[in-house]
Amino acid sequence: MSTPLSMPNAAQSAGALARVGRIAVQSALLAGLWFVADAFARATHLPVPGGVIGLAALLALLFSGKVAPRWVKAGADWLLSDMLLFFIPAAVAAVQYGGLFRADGWRLALVVICGTLIVMFAVAFAVEQAARFERHLARRRAQARA
Repeated sequence: MSTPLSMPNAAQSAGALARVGRIAVQSALLAGLWFVADAFARATHLPVPGGVIGLAALLALLFSGKVAPRWVKAGADWLLSDMLLFFIPAAVAAVQYGGLFRADGWRLALVVICGTLIVMFAVAFAVEQAARFERHLARRRAQARA
């Protein structure tokens, strides 16, 4: 005997299907923006990757209000959540350079570890500074009200 909670009803199925469709459309639009930006970068021989141009264009569209964040949020969230899949080609390419890893693997590992630590410390420092600034602003607001 099944419980009502274990069986999805038609409304839940329709909602899930609508969400999948929204993610697919938004991801396709983001990919289309990248494709157009990449074609633009190649046609104009800019020394900037098309992805960077597409990101700048999306940022400009978001700041100008021509694109609402909710129009791209689900697709962007899905792409970011599955970001690891986009690095598989890089991992496969690294396998082709086995000799390099055998000869200089320890140096590469050292660079990766040090780079990761530097980024972690930089992010922690930036977050701490932002939190201090927020506390400072909150104190100033509280003093202004008193």
